[in-house]
Amino acid sequence: MTSITRVEGRGLPLVGHNIDTDRIIPARFLRTVSFDGLEAHVFADDRAAATADGTVHPFDDAPYETASILIVNENFGCGSSREHAPQAIYRRGIRAIVGESFSEIFFGNSVMPGMPCVSVSADHAAALQALVEREPATSIVVDIAAGTVTAGDLTVEARLPANAREALVTGAWDATALLLDRYDEVERVADALPYIAAASR
Repeated sequence: MTSITRVEGRGLPLVGHNIDTDRIIPARFLRTVSFDGLEAHVFADDRAAATADGTVHPFDDAPYETASILIVNENFGCGSSREHAPQAIYRRGIRAIVGESFSEIFFGNSVMPGMPCVSVSADHAAALQALVEREPATSIVVDIAAGTVTAGDLTVEARLPANAREALVTGAWDATALLLDRYDEVERVADALPYIAAASR
């Protein structure tokens, strides 16, 4: 199992409240049987609208091409409970999200691939976004264990529910690895289930 105690990289500022999962990954791209390729369609409609307006969406902006930390505002990931949304963001290269607040379901779905969502105050979120907009090359450190986010000379408090923090730092966020690590226990439970035993006869 892989523990996640800290994420370091460049930031990508995405300004706006109540950005929902349909904006993150529009429903027409959910027809696949796996999450493969979803990264190509992350924020597809928002990016197309920006291009039509003669502007550049942050996910298409060259200075943020290699960013691994997304900086957002309030109630990020609201709307329908599609697990494709955090998967699309993760597969785009984002490894942590810093924001004011997150939809509870989006937050839980983000833990599944090991992508922590840490909460900061509104003022701190705005300060981090402004800093990255001015200096895109700024290195950001999300310290899960310490509960801080550091960008340049700025260090702010970051909140994460205790159960999510424990899962990340112990590696328990990885359900597949957890099952494999305790496979003898899985087999004992399976052997004790009458319908499993009957099926094997």
